[in-house]
Amino acid sequence: MADWTQLPKELLELISKRLGTHYDVIRFRSVCSTWRSAVTAPNRCRNRFAPRFPLLPISSQFSLSKRSVFLLGSPTTSTQTNASSPSSWVIKIEEDPMNGRVQLLNPLSRSRFDSLPDNFPKPLNLLDFRVLELGEEYVLHYLTHHSVGNLYMEKVVLSCLDDNVNDFIILTIHVSGKLAMFKSSVKKWAIIQDMPSPFDDVILYKGNFYAVDNTGRTVVVGLDFETNLIAMPVFGGDKKFLVDSKGELLLVDMYLSIESEPGSSSSSAGFGFVEEYFENLALYMNERMVKFKVFKLDDAGKQWVEAKDLDDRVLFLGDGCTFSASIEDLSVCRGNCIIYVDNFFYSLGEEDGASEHCDVGVFDLESGSIGPLTKFPQFSELFWPPPLWISSTTASDAQINVGESA
Repeated sequence: MADWTQLPKELLELISKRLGTHYDVIRFRSVCSTWRSAVTAPNRCRNRFAPRFPLLPISSQFSLSKRSVFLLGSPTTSTQTNASSPSSWVIKIEEDPMNGRVQLLNPLSRSRFDSLPDNFPKPLNLLDFRVLELGEEYVLHYLTHHSVGNLYMEKVVLSCLDDNVNDFIILTIHVSGKLAMFKSSVKKWAIIQDMPSPFDDVILYKGNFYAVDNTGRTVVVGLDFETNLIAMPVFGGDKKFLVDSKGELLLVDMYLSIESEPGSSSSSAGFGFVEEYFENLALYMNERMVKFKVFKLDDAGKQWVEAKDLDDRVLFLGDGCTFSASIEDLSVCRGNCIIYVDNFFYSLGEEDGASEHCDVGVFDLESGSIGPLTKFPQFSELFWPPPLWISSTTASDAQINVGESA
């Protein structure tokens, strides 16, 4: 049997440089004392993005923070795990660059959890779990003398050049629907004029910026502000998402309908109060997701081809990021589903308390069924509350200090 402790230091250093996150490096160093001494401890500052930029679109200053979505797996096997406790947990974290404390957030939205269970470990030891980073998002914050707040609600993607955190490019969607790019080297924003139709989503895929408009027309955005068409439009749906699924770029087309809540009739109609009638009616109308279609990219034909199967993967559509995971990693028995933010189900006031998960819906691509997260127990258990095994942790240098929202 091979003695892994005797691997050459040079080889260990090469392996460590290919690890995706500083959490992976921490776990790599924890294997044995030889590996620990061969690899330098990760510098957490490399994962913090707090440089100052000119505000978009007015002149001011703001900072950029990174949030990571992790899948934590039970340290025991599925047969050993308590049957009443799921074996996987999906969580988003944001680290405060000032004090190093971590805030836990809803994986699919920008909301923080108001409180944590009494037995939740503080700090949380990552070496006790299987850890897989599923995705990441970036958030722009405006800075004042008294507070820091979210600046811009559109999706933001970032690319660091040559592994240098201070040399980077940001791509986002401007309020006009056009693309906006910021280069740290020139310290100013540029609006990209290519916009036959407003853009819906942007993504960093295999080191390049991709953007899709609300017709499905998809382009690669160059660092010279030029756009190159990679796929013709896909008409039909109401909102488009780009997802990296196991190294394959997917387009998800969301179809919406207008739903009227019970009791929404207005008695003011017919009495001349037309404006008031429509204002009241709008209060009771909701955009409801009714179905999704998924497409795979045909590079040669520059077109999106509809896919009927996700190869036992689950897609996640969040407010600030999209990602995917296999049913094996999630420890669920059902794939070919899309989990998404759905304010319709949230507005209906689902029981079970929980602003933490009631604004999420699930769509089954195979059957076409759709419903709130609470109707799909194997998926709802991935989110909140934390599983019981989270509380069984011990201290180590791989811990993160978890704080509650103020």
